[in-house]
Amino acid sequence: MSDLTRRTLGRTGLEVTQLGFGAAERGLPDSADFDAQAAGVLNAALDAGVNLIDTAPDYGASEERIGRYVGHRRREFHLATKCGCNIDGDGNRLDPGHLWTADRLRSNIDQSLRRLRTDCVDLLQMHNPSVEDVERGGLVEALEEIRGAGKARFIGVSSTNPHLAAFVASGAFDVFQIPYSALEREHETMIQEAADAGAGILVRGGISLGHRANESRQATWAKAGLEELLGGMSRHEFILRFTLAHPACHTTIVGTTSLDHMRSNLEAARAGPLPPDLYAEARARLASVGEVPAEEGS
Repeated sequence: MSDLTRRTLGRTGLEVTQLGFGAAERGLPDSADFDAQAAGVLNAALDAGVNLIDTAPDYGASEERIGRYVGHRRREFHLATKCGCNIDGDGNRLDPGHLWTADRLRSNIDQSLRRLRTDCVDLLQMHNPSVEDVERGGLVEALEEIRGAGKARFIGVSSTNPHLAAFVASGAFDVFQIPYSALEREHETMIQEAADAGAGILVRGGISLGHRANESRQATWAKAGLEELLGGMSRHEFILRFTLAHPACHTTIVGTTSLDHMRSNLEAARAGPLPPDLYAEARARLASVGEVPAEEGS
């Protein structure tokens, strides 16, 4: 049994490790030279007890590698992918990057299932559409059709403001994938509102949005004096544990191509969320320099 904390992914009832694996293509090029690296990282994540993998047709060879290297371990993990991605059956990207039609969603899932070597994904998410895209294309009905056909157990959407509120209010989606980090708190309140409505919350960017070398984020970190709160933690650990501390963070997906980085992520996740007083102090300091959720700062 994994020693990673598990949380219930909203009304799906799925018990997911709070640390998931994000299988985006960043750092793992499509070249076959990286196949062994991909195989090692994917299997190491499952060996450590991580039980959620998130991918997308847009992520180059990601789906195909998941099918090839851990498809035989399908019972060990929940699998999430996306749709609306404008690629052909061989995974080649077409223009535009996304195509919001019911036929595209149907072809995406059929192609994904072949690449992933499975009959059904646990979660199928639309990949950042607008509200207008969804309404014009009849996409909720298409997702429900796909779910009814047994190709996806649950449906969701990866989204951001200003579209999130309408998607949550619709009640159509089981799960929302939303960006959140100590230094990217725009959706902090919306995450809670979506969870309060019964949806599962899958956080993305929980490390990258607070750790990547972005001048604005670096300046916010310094102005807020967060270095003073580390107490022996690395910045990397602090940022991840801040994300885990959001009460509605059911799981956060973190990708890496390095086994050493994965071990660091696992150690941070096992340490658990920041203690409530430390999380509150960090949020107060961030608010004092203007880094507050848009819903609270408007």
